[in-house]
Amino acid sequence: MVIALDAMGGDHAPEMVVRGAHIALKRFPKVHFQLFGDEGRIRPLLAKYKRLSGRASVHHTDEAVSGDAKPSQALRAGRRSSMRLAIDAVADGKADCIVSAGNTGALMAMAKFVFKTVPGIDRPAIASYFPTRRGESVMLDLGANVECDADNLVQFALLGDVFARTVLGLQQPVVGLLNVGSEELKGNDAVREAAARLRDTFSPLSFYGFVEGDDIAAGTVDVVVTDGFTGNVALKTAEGTVKLCVDFFRSAFRYSFLGRVGYLFARGALAKLRERLDPRRYNGAVFLGLQGIAVKSHGGADALGFANAIAVAVDMKANGFLDKIHDELARLHAHVASAEKPHSAAV
Repeated sequence: MVIALDAMGGDHAPEMVVRGAHIALKRFPKVHFQLFGDEGRIRPLLAKYKRLSGRASVHHTDEAVSGDAKPSQALRAGRRSSMRLAIDAVADGKADCIVSAGNTGALMAMAKFVFKTVPGIDRPAIASYFPTRRGESVMLDLGANVECDADNLVQFALLGDVFARTVLGLQQPVVGLLNVGSEELKGNDAVREAAARLRDTFSPLSFYGFVEGDDIAAGTVDVVVTDGFTGNVALKTAEGTVKLCVDFFRSAFRYSFLGRVGYLFARGALAKLRERLDPRRYNGAVFLGLQGIAVKSHGGADALGFANAIAVAVDMKANGFLDKIHDELARLHAHVASAEKPHSAAV
């Protein structure tokens, strides 16, 4: 498997990217990396990791997409950027997937322009997974589409279902629509129409119904579907809440001598909690609905977080995600056609 890396994307690139590839190589020793970026900066970093040097090639370019570049600007002027060249490598069949910690909007615009959307999918969605009381769940969209209609939400449900089975290994994921209440009359027209269609007998998905904000952490469903505006707000709220809780824990244990003593007894359990909530463990959002695998790492991720983003890309490719999307869309269309036949005969 060949992974194309945007070596210049992210707050700590290219050091973070190279070290992240080194960490990922320990888990996936047969993977080969293509690093796109400033060769003068990348080569000295690669020299520190002898094993990685033998499993990586460097493709030089002086250009990189800045973090504040507008997507349209990056699409027009960034044809020789490290991000675009990494995407092109996948489109040309020279790599299997691309991982970048660079500008999210630019990455989405370029990937959509080069890869195109899967037939039957109108818009790509950003998806990632989160820790819950029951394990892990998938949420999408996380910011690619601020406004969505019922068609988009139904398609996101299908994409999330395949993602959960491919990356999380769930045999029959349960899908829910994020809403302001669980009652059928709650929510806007798009959400209610999408729910009605997902409840129909032709739907191949296991649909739970509406879920609310507190159901996300509870793990009520395996796949949470929403529009990009709501999903992004929920994501940033969850990240902020985790940071707040960590600060509260630190303050509580530092408050007094007894608190510091208590920490000595509780540090084993706290270490497990820290590992469970570590955002680096869940790094790696995927652009679903494209005819190519593109994984977005958090821009501020460290090497371990970037390595986990690489792991998501490897899982997507190794488990045949794109083929499964095509198969599921065909199955969905077959269900729709069979459901419409009796009606046509009656007419």
